[in-house]
This record gives sequence, C-alpha cells and structure tokens, in this order.
Amino acid sequence: MLLSCLALLGFGCNKKVAPHMPIPTPQQLDWQEAELLMFIHFGINTFTDREWGDGTEDPSLFNPVKLDARQWVSIAKETGFKYIILTAKHHDGFCLWPSKYTEHSVKNSPWKDGNGDVVREFVDACHEAGIKVGLYLSPWDRNAQCYGDSPKYNQFYKNQLTELLTNYGDVAEVWFDGACGEGPNGKKQEYDWQGYFQVIRTLQPKALIAISGPDIRWVGNEDGVARETEWSVQPPHPVRHFGIKDDVWNPAECDVSIRPGWFWHEADDSKVKSLDHLLDIYYKSVGRNSVMLLNVPPNNQGLFAEEDIQRLKELRAVLDESFKVNLAAGKHVQASSVRASGKKYSAQNIADENPATFWTTHNEVTNGWLEIDFGEDIQFNVVKTEEMISLGQRVESYRIDIWNGTDWQTIKNGTTIGHKKLDRVEPVTTSKVRFVIEKARACPIIREFGLYLASNTGGGATEFHKK
Repeated sequence: MLLSCLALLGFGCNKKVAPHMPIPTPQQLDWQEAELLMFIHFGINTFTDREWGDGTEDPSLFNPVKLDARQWVSIAKETGFKYIILTAKHHDGFCLWPSKYTEHSVKNSPWKDGNGDVVREFVDACHEAGIKVGLYLSPWDRNAQCYGDSPKYNQFYKNQLTELLTNYGDVAEVWFDGACGEGPNGKKQEYDWQGYFQVIRTLQPKALIAISGPDIRWVGNEDGVARETEWSVQPPHPVRHFGIKDDVWNPAECDVSIRPGWFWHEADDSKVKSLDHLLDIYYKSVGRNSVMLLNVPPNNQGLFAEEDIQRLKELRAVLDESFKVNLAAGKHVQASSVRASGKKYSAQNIADENPATFWTTHNEVTNGWLEIDFGEDIQFNVVKTEEMISLGQRVESYRIDIWNGTDWQTIKNGTTIGHKKLDRVEPVTTSKVRFVIEKARACPIIREFGLYLASNTGGGATEFHKK
C-alpha cells in the first residue's frame, strides 16, 4: 500500500513525463530548431529603386540577366540557414511566376524572353540543397483591379495561392502580413483569412502559416529583436485561431534586413549591418526563444551582393567559433532533486550535448537547481539554456549564480527560456556554477546547459547582480 502511494506521488518511479499543453506540432518544432531563416525580397522594386511599388510598373523593367537562385541557396546553406522565404508577390502585385490570373508578372518581362519563372528556379534550388521552401504572397495587391471587391479579389488571391501550392512541390512556410489599403476601385479589401487558411491546409497540410496565420506570429518589430520574456504559449487570436478558446502554441519570428531596406538599392551597398549588429540581433532573437529571419535581397543582376555575402560568412564564422567549446560538456552535475533514479532524467543529461535527453523533477516540484563543480577555475561570458519544448514551455523565472570563493553570487536574472536562452554576461572566472529555477508552470524540463567564452558577443553583456 505504501509503495502504491509513493508511486502515485511520483517518488522512486520512472513515471513518464506528461506534456504541459499546449505543445508545438512537429512542423513548428522543426522550424524552431532551424533557428536561422532567410528572407529574399526580390521583384520589380529591385529595378525601380523603391521599397513599395504602386502596381503601375512596366514589367519590361524586370530583367535580372545573371539571376542564379542556386547562388542564393548555396550561400544560405553555407552560412547555416535552413529555410528560405521568397517574395513571390509583394504589394505591387508583380508576380515572380507566370500567373495566369494577371498580366503583371515575369511572363511580360524581357527576362528569358518572357519564359522565365523565378519561383521555379528558387524552389528547385532549395529542394536540391535540402533547404525548406517558404513563399510570401502579399494579400495587398496594388495592381489588381478587383482589389476592394472583396468576394472577387478573395477568389483571385486563392487562385494565386493554389498556383503556388500545387505547381512547385513541398512548401514548408507560407508567409503573409496583414497589409491592406484602398484598391484601384476606391474600396478597402476585407480578406477571407479562414478561406486562405483552408486553401493552404488542403494543398500543403504540413506548411506553417506565418504572421497573419495561426502557426507563427510576428515578433512585433522589424529590428529582429524578441522580448526578454518571450512565451511561445499565447492566447488565441480571434481571427487566426477562430473558434479556439484555450492557449495555443504560437512562437515568434524576428524579421530584419541585412540592409536599411528590404529590397536591394545600390546606394545601400555601403550600409550593410555590421557584424556586431548582426550578432546582437542573433542573441536577441535566437537567444530569446525565437527564430531570426534575416532578409538578404538579390541585386538587379539577380545575385547576392558581395558585401552581403561577406557579412554572412563573417557571422557564420563567429557563431561557429563562439559555440565550438561548451565548457560544461561532460562535467559532473548535481541537482536539488531528480524525478527518478537512473539515466533517463539524470541531472547529467544537461551536460551530455544530446538534445534527446533531459533533466526533470517530480510532477509537484516547480523549482530547483542544477550545479556544476569544475574543480578548477574556468572563464565564460555566454550561458546557454534550453527547455525540452516538445513537452511544453514551463520556466517563468531563473537566475545564474557563480561561486566567488565564499558565497554564491548572482550574475544574471531571467524569466522565460523556451527553445533556447542565451545570456551574455561580463567575462567571469569561477570554479562552480549554479542554475536556479525559481518558478515554473509545471515541473521544469531542461535538456541543455552550456557555458562558452565567446570572443565577440555583439555587445549587450550584463553587469553582475550584486548581493
């Protein structure tokens, strides 16, 4: 009888850990693990030196004579990007594929004598390289005469969605914002969001619907910066999650351009974001439970500019060097409590660099600590922590302490963790580190903990919290 009671409480047993709902779908999980996504803004604006076209552009202006989608994809893959999203149609309505529903497209351009298809070349290059495909189709179309006649335009938009989602193979992400303006007929368009979602779910059931869709939300700025407290668990949106009452898994995507604008402008060749700036964005997006969606716009030749390529390679080199050596890997770890004996939930799992393993406590325990004793002094300036988000996001507050020889000293206080939290601190030297979970929504589940000495963190390190 006593053993049965203890088992019910979770003591001395190897009880399976239940997910704390909501949790990500397999597609959302894959997207989160990718961490780095690339945006490619390319279209008629590339040739008019504008950011927003008005839909009256002459298609004859579009002529990227050296266009090479394989160059885009090769650079993206080399520098660590796992998804690429192409602007198949921006607000000007110019289509990068030969849509049969409009004349404002590549089919009326001199590029390849009107026989070209940028979307086809892009998608084929991605599929060949094993890169996930994303397509942006602007709901706002400043060229379409039926824009503002809501039923007619909604069908027009669904027709174009259908073209993109049936003719180009697997699509992993469909991206559209909520941009909306007055149409050529003087009327404002009312979008049929539920109808758009249904087209996508029917034709590409595994595709994530981003920003104005239910699967991925906009972080709220175009600086690439997430909040210090960034929950993937969100209240349902009345339109995007129509009819849903409970919280949903709705992670944030941080979009930002490598240049001042979203489209290529020759005058911006000298204004590519600095390495420090991009690193700071990385730590404030990927390092704050989000993904970094970095826009790299091809030039009017149809190629990535050398300035952009160089910066991407510099960023990749610094990230590789910064996270090459995890000082906590393989070190002995002890915990305030462990869910069960054996290796399955051991504290040691946080230092094994295996993303499939984790440490957790009994169900009723929602705080605790993990301690690593190095036996000698080490120096670090970046702390990485990861939750096992496939079982839910749980941690609400934590702190990081170091042993100063006589007492524990707090060097960082934090709130959420999620997929990944990267805390930058001033370089510290210590022989022991303690990670303290102060509050969680359910028993905490930590899969990775790492300490790194990065030569460049893009700035943003925090001062010690003095006791």
